[in-house]
Amino acid sequence: MLGIYENFPQTIHMNAYFSAIASNKKLQNALIKTLYKMNNETHNFNNETKKTVPQYLAIFEFGIAETDSFNYLDIEEANRVLDQIRKNPFQIMDLLCAIRYYKIEGERKKPLKFDYYLLRIAFDKGLVEIQIFHERGPRHIPPEEIINLIIKRVNDFFPRKILRPI
Repeated sequence: MLGIYENFPQTIHMNAYFSAIASNKKLQNALIKTLYKMNNETHNFNNETKKTVPQYLAIFEFGIAETDSFNYLDIEEANRVLDQIRKNPFQIMDLLCAIRYYKIEGERKKPLKFDYYLLRIAFDKGLVEIQIFHERGPRHIPPEEIINLIIKRVNDFFPRKILRPI
């Protein structure tokens, strides 16, 4: 079933709740477009808390669940999900977020271990809940930063903020 991961873990590392002033259809449309656009974008981070990797690049890769696996959100998959949203918006959307890290050493990039997060986004009228589970990896970017980045980017799709933390 598209959008649902059968093996989503029971243990959650973080929950976040947001009030939403847009319909679930508009919100999910903006979310999928945001994640598609974020795929393979390079983000620079300067991490003062972890001296082992003070400056690094992070590249996000998102996928949407389909029963027991995840499909990378390329243009075809994004269009398939957007068609589903037009017909019948999701109540729950499970996502995989893989983050590739590279340490910057002059002009070179040295690959580091990846992070893997599972996200479950539940949509109710006027309310969005995001659950995040850290599957494995060094956790260079904490769960709250991932959520904040996604929420900021979704809000940028609209002329005013549609998602506000509760």
